[in-house]
Amino acid sequence: MKRLLIPIVLAIFFVLGANFWWSQNIKPVSNDASVVRFVIPKGYSASQIGNKLASQGLIKSSLAFRFYVQVTGKAKKIQAGEYRLSSSFSLLKISEQFLKGPVELWVTIPEGLRREEIAERFIKGLEKEGSEAIDFRQEFLTESVDKEGFLFPDTYLFPKTASASAVVNKLFITFNQKIDDQMQKDINKSGYTLSQIMTLASIIERETKTTEERPIVSGIFYKRLEASWPLQADATLQYAIANENCNLKIENCSWWMQLTKKDLEINSRYNTYKFTGLPPGPIANPGLSSIKAAIYPQESSYWFYLHDPQGKIHYART
Repeated sequence: MKRLLIPIVLAIFFVLGANFWWSQNIKPVSNDASVVRFVIPKGYSASQIGNKLASQGLIKSSLAFRFYVQVTGKAKKIQAGEYRLSSSFSLLKISEQFLKGPVELWVTIPEGLRREEIAERFIKGLEKEGSEAIDFRQEFLTESVDKEGFLFPDTYLFPKTASASAVVNKLFITFNQKIDDQMQKDINKSGYTLSQIMTLASIIERETKTTEERPIVSGIFYKRLEASWPLQADATLQYAIANENCNLKIENCSWWMQLTKKDLEINSRYNTYKFTGLPPGPIANPGLSSIKAAIYPQESSYWFYLHDPQGKIHYART
């Protein structure tokens, strides 16, 4: 009989102990009702979120948090972004705040997009719908009309309610922060304006795939410019065609379509097969690697480059 009682007693003590541990660890850390900023980076697991909550003094136990959100299935519903939390919130209330969604959301803008494509990324990322999406798109395109090439691609954190003008301004400010004093001095020495450098950088961005390729292709472009040869960059022609084809259907438009031989005849200053020199302005928004390649080209004996069907670049002298 005693042998039967021992495991029963142990089980009771375990249940009572677990219940006590749970009841203590779901309580608020303090009575301080002040609200603090809590950011969940993209890709964070429940364990990482719990550890960060504990390290910021918002919960008592990261283990309790992880156990709760995983058992209840809430872990998969937590979005990356910024939240407003308080140490006066219980663990359960904090979990509920996460389910309501962040007050600020992460939006990633890859290198080489047109401003129209960037607008669509923010519409989707900030969860704009209906008339709100239409208004945001129109405002973004109006505010960025002279900023193609200067909207820096990066990962940004914005409130859901962010205006398009605020977004454009932030991307433009970020661009200016990336161009350091030395880069600006070297641009001034190059004989080219910042706009011309960014035009070249945007072409390099669209015409290359790797950091290693960019300075070499940049050097080829500089040689062609100095020799008054046409750049013959497909991306500039794609830009010209999209300007015509997508003028009335910006949403879900194919901005970088496959070219045909007939396209080479298009009468546009962006047709770098037909006209020499740089096109009128940037065709996309390049990343820092392409900007540096435009400022610091690599000399070579090459005058030509092409991509094979697998996307690998090949260089040629003649």
